[in-house]
Amino acid sequence: MSVTAIVAFGVGGAGATYARLQGNIESKDVTSLLGQDRPSAAPAANPNDPSSGKAVNLLLIGSDGRSGADGAIGGVVAGARSDTTIVLHISADRKRVEAVSIPRDSHVQIPACTMTNGKTTKAVGERFNAAFAYGSDTGGDTASAAGCTIKTVESLTNVRIDGYVVIDFAGFIKMIDALSGVAICIPNTMDAPKAGLHLNAGYQTLDGTTALGYARARTGTGVGDGSDTNRIGRQQQLLAATVREIKTKNLLTNAPQLLKFLDAASSSITASPDLASIPNMAGLAFSLKDIPSSGVTFLTVPFSPYTPDPNQVIWTPSAAPIWASIAADKPVLAAEAAQAIAPVATATSSATTPATPSAATPAPAQTKQPGKEAFTPADVTAVCS
Repeated sequence: MSVTAIVAFGVGGAGATYARLQGNIESKDVTSLLGQDRPSAAPAANPNDPSSGKAVNLLLIGSDGRSGADGAIGGVVAGARSDTTIVLHISADRKRVEAVSIPRDSHVQIPACTMTNGKTTKAVGERFNAAFAYGSDTGGDTASAAGCTIKTVESLTNVRIDGYVVIDFAGFIKMIDALSGVAICIPNTMDAPKAGLHLNAGYQTLDGTTALGYARARTGTGVGDGSDTNRIGRQQQLLAATVREIKTKNLLTNAPQLLKFLDAASSSITASPDLASIPNMAGLAFSLKDIPSSGVTFLTVPFSPYTPDPNQVIWTPSAAPIWASIAADKPVLAAEAAQAIAPVATATSSATTPATPSAATPAPAQTKQPGKEAFTPADVTAVCS
């Protein structure tokens, strides 16, 4: 018997024995019978970061697939597209996070992609979000869609993607609801019937369903010019508000609460194997607990109009230094912290429970335009009276 066969037999035999022994044990939880007046339990161990000491690049994909629960939320539509794509860079020293939004209407070269069913797609010049759609249509699953999107990002940026998360409508709602909503400033009334959204101006706390409408709205009153690039700024504001909510609730410093949040928020996502593990996900999140709000940067790939099609955009040469910095684990805005990132987009920030400002101080002036300028959750991106 070869060494390989012996190892395989040993591992397989041990696994079978473990499964058989586990099946011998009947489990009954009596915790609910013991009341609250009990000796204190040992403090929960902090989760371990599986990528400690290494920079991590993740691809966050918001899918608008409309089947099942998502069809009930957004209306049934064939196929799946990636309406939101963000390259999330976490520095090796865990002192910086940079989230770079890629406009879905970017005209790019999509490489040939291999699907989980063995089929391949041809290389083509197309809108960026077509990579996800081609993978979904040809491969028939989310893995093929994510794989083609990752391959496209890597070919465009020369940044290695270490893992991915695909979140659908239902997953997004659960994530926001797991935080008990997100507080945000809505500077003007928003009415977007297609997104099921109506928000009055002022400080609001958005539940999951309302937050989804806020992130999706393109047409209506108070939602900007209807472009995807305009919507990106609003999505970045919502993510920044989510970061503030997480820090306000001290979620990253409370391991049991963090695990509870991840358990609720992860029930409707698809992820690469390393991120599909709740302990791994919790460990990575816990490693970010000491990053201040000013250490999290949101920005958009620099772009300009694509002349052959006014509904598409093309990346400008200014995109290259951003990707080079991420690949080298350097701050993307080290030399130009206040540089405007995308001179074309018009940023309109716009909230369902009224939320009260944390302090009765005069409203500060707006300092950054999301979608157009790089900003952090510590910056002022909207003003409410």
